[in-house]
Amino acid sequence: MGELLIWVYILNSVLLIVHEMDSAYRKEWVLFGLPGGPDFFMILHIPLAFVILAGIVMILRGNIWGIVMSFIVSAAGIAGFVIHHIFLARGDKSFDSFFSRALLWAMLGVSHVQTLLTVYILL
Repeated sequence: MGELLIWVYILNSVLLIVHEMDSAYRKEWVLFGLPGGPDFFMILHIPLAFVILAGIVMILRGNIWGIVMSFIVSAAGIAGFVIHHIFLARGDKSFDSFFSRALLWAMLGVSHVQTLLTVYILL
């Protein structure tokens, strides 16, 4: 199961990173009212991408921080889905394209699988 978790973690990481690319394209900093425009938005993603990718190393090493990171990444995928669907329900069309919606649904599904695998490994 540990190896399967690694591959699911990588898949979810890719989905989250591509979602963040989509977020930059759709000017998510405006949606969330973040200051600093696109430059600050991209700067924020440097440590985020690092932490997401470092989680893979932590899982491979078999330490508890890998499990923690797995829960964080899966929670981020679920939260991304929920947050953007709240905005969609309120009428915001920023993430209303077929690709954006498919990506959000993929994040939700893979995040649930990742959560279940992480819990299974803990037991």
